[in-house]
Amino acid sequence: MLSTFASDIEISRAQTPKPVDQLAEEIGLLPEELEAYGRSKAKVRLSLLDRLHKQPDGKYVLVAGITPTPLGEGKSTVTIGLVQALSAHLKLNSFACLRQPSQGPTFGVKGGAAGGGYAQVIPMEEFNLHLTGDIHAITAANNLVAAAIDARMLHEATQSDKALFNRLVPSVNGVRRFSPIQISRLCRLGINKIDPASLTPQEVSTFVRLDLDPSKITWQRVVDTNDRFLRKITVGQASTEKGQIRETGFDIAVASEIMAILALADSLVDMKNRLARMVVGTSRSGQPVTAEDLGVSGALAVLMKDAIKPTLMQTLEGTPVFVHAGPFANIAHGNSSVLADKLALKLVGCDGFVVTEAGFGADIGMEKFFNIKCRASGLRPNVVVLVATVRALKMHGGGPNVILFYYGFSIVGKGGCRSNLRKQIQIAQLFGVPVVVALNVFKTDTQAEIDLVCEIAKECGASNAVPCHHWSQGGRGSLELAQAVNEAASRPSHFKFLYNIEMPIVEKIRTIAQQVYGADDIELSPEAKAKIDYYNQQGYGSLPICMAKTHLSLSHMPDKKGVPTGFVLPIRDVRASIGAGFIFPLVGTMSTMPGLPTRPCFYDIDLDPVTEEITGLF
Repeated sequence: MLSTFASDIEISRAQTPKPVDQLAEEIGLLPEELEAYGRSKAKVRLSLLDRLHKQPDGKYVLVAGITPTPLGEGKSTVTIGLVQALSAHLKLNSFACLRQPSQGPTFGVKGGAAGGGYAQVIPMEEFNLHLTGDIHAITAANNLVAAAIDARMLHEATQSDKALFNRLVPSVNGVRRFSPIQISRLCRLGINKIDPASLTPQEVSTFVRLDLDPSKITWQRVVDTNDRFLRKITVGQASTEKGQIRETGFDIAVASEIMAILALADSLVDMKNRLARMVVGTSRSGQPVTAEDLGVSGALAVLMKDAIKPTLMQTLEGTPVFVHAGPFANIAHGNSSVLADKLALKLVGCDGFVVTEAGFGADIGMEKFFNIKCRASGLRPNVVVLVATVRALKMHGGGPNVILFYYGFSIVGKGGCRSNLRKQIQIAQLFGVPVVVALNVFKTDTQAEIDLVCEIAKECGASNAVPCHHWSQGGRGSLELAQAVNEAASRPSHFKFLYNIEMPIVEKIRTIAQQVYGADDIELSPEAKAKIDYYNQQGYGSLPICMAKTHLSLSHMPDKKGVPTGFVLPIRDVRASIGAGFIFPLVGTMSTMPGLPTRPCFYDIDLDPVTEEITGLF
């Protein structure tokens, strides 16, 4: 091992990853099921699911956390340390399933997301930068939809019905034919004709005019950079756009509905259907307009055909990892892909373990994992691992936001543990799943603090609570956690959803606010009420809820630590991701485009032009 002062990137480079084809052979993949991207990573083809469909699934473990500090509490590191311990020390087939990090946090606040120390995915530079291009594919697909929207509005505003029809259904060698996607639109409009010449003038007008209301377009452009000045922009100002000026904005790429679809789809067919269902806006007559109406959904599937395949990598100790999808947890549903989990569960076999993680605290990523991802996938977790740190518990007990030095033993015990940790354990128990608390130990933690946190965690209802030293010791430092997880997974699980999917939208939001966050009630803005009425009218009322809320507090107020009480949760707006399959309320001032801090991480990221080695990725 290197010195304890070595950086993550130095530790990563000190280990040479095994060739990806060797790793694939070790875990039971056939050569034709692998698409190599260089020497150390590869896409895995979905045909594997068909081949292994009769194979029983392994045990399913979710890693969540308490309400974090801005620096995070190490869920990815715990996930990797745990699978290394399960594989190398308990000799159980194990797989980690992680999200792909966004360039936004990598160059903004957080830095890399490959784990850390001796519990990380390698090569960490490749993991953190571009990987196999999935986020770029999402960006391209998302912005193709945006371009199609504005182009269609321009053409409808400047052409007659006849001119539009002649261009949308051009004569090729003297013959006009509808494309398959146009026939689908005709069917949805109730026009059961396939001969373009047979349409009446009224049918032609209905077919060619989406008649999008510029003030009710919900689709935004995306970029994978924290660029606060793109939150609101004006488009259409060139003279060639003929006065088609409107306000719009950018989201961070991983907040795109297409990212959520990638994470929730269970096949290429399912992804294609979800892409087609995406609602981009509303017509002036009040009807939803979809990507399929725009004629673009087939092209989106083409752009996403490789992104749907999970990327195979490995940990420092050679344990397999699937990296796939990366929806933000405070904006989207914050979990890696259904397909990666399903493939991994087949590969490990009935005695093996798949460990996946949910973003941020249990109130956000875990709640969405259960209520959204588990509904979509049909998968049911056996155990929840709840990650805590002494520094975060001190913060929740009254210490400063980011702990850089010692703040007092009593703050940990009386404040953090008996408030936020207890509450997050209770949230997990709402779903009927056993909880194991993993205390991510830092070198500044005292033994008395470690013992106290583990003792109180068990008093608060955890089936076990253990200290973890994976950062400094790798899998060996998580052996106690692996044993606790193995034991908890052997117990019966009584999984249940938090709410019935058929409950009214408002009641589902209220249930999450009261039972998970601890709010007294919710308060809907007039805009939120109007949106909910519209979604009910359109038949979207039975979708699950994906709350867009700060991750820094159980409440909507980032500075309120511990377990806030006596607050009413404000719902500023409500939006719908119909293709992904959820309604997402915007809580308080939650933004879908993060901003760069005064001193972003990119100050420290650099390249040696001689060796091509990257520095500064932590």
